[in-house]
Amino acid sequence: VAGAWYYLTPKYSRVGYQPIQPVAFSHATHAGQLGIDCRYCHNAVERSWYSNIPASSTCMNCHKQVLKDDPRLALVRESAQTGQPIPWVQVHRVPDFVYFNHSVHVDRGISCVECHGPVNKMEQIYHYQPLSMTFCLDCHRRPELKLRPLDKITDLNWRPESAETQREFGLKAMKQWKVESLQNCSACHR
Repeated sequence: VAGAWYYLTPKYSRVGYQPIQPVAFSHATHAGQLGIDCRYCHNAVERSWYSNIPASSTCMNCHKQVLKDDPRLALVRESAQTGQPIPWVQVHRVPDFVYFNHSVHVDRGISCVECHGPVNKMEQIYHYQPLSMTFCLDCHRRPELKLRPLDKITDLNWRPESAETQREFGLKAMKQWKVESLQNCSACHR
């Protein structure tokens, strides 16, 4: 009972996990207020299994002019000058025995918001969903309910007109994009 209790708690699923980061980066400001597309910083997400953390040089593209002397960005400036990466603390993680490919999901109409939550409204990023086997299988069983137009993947405020239009679009997209409702073990456990 104690073991089952532990595995069903947010501590195990990491929901709500919000580590202190070396630089207070606000997704609410960057993705929300400024409307910066997720792919500007996480530029490998459409072609790689992982979603990269941007290099400080990406930050400095803007911050050479915007808030260029702000003391909160000292570590970012130092990292860009020395080439030493900022020691970010990873927030979203699946167990080592799980294979997850970001590009397969993003290129087939699954938005960042489905797993990471309303990032554009988060002052500091936190673990939004459990990313458990149940969570993944719920989507894999009915992917038509989560698919969205490819040009809306990083529009975190986008909502379908209705549940019925979502279902109709999703079924059509599944056929057009060859989305498979994979539920066999080897899809995620390799």
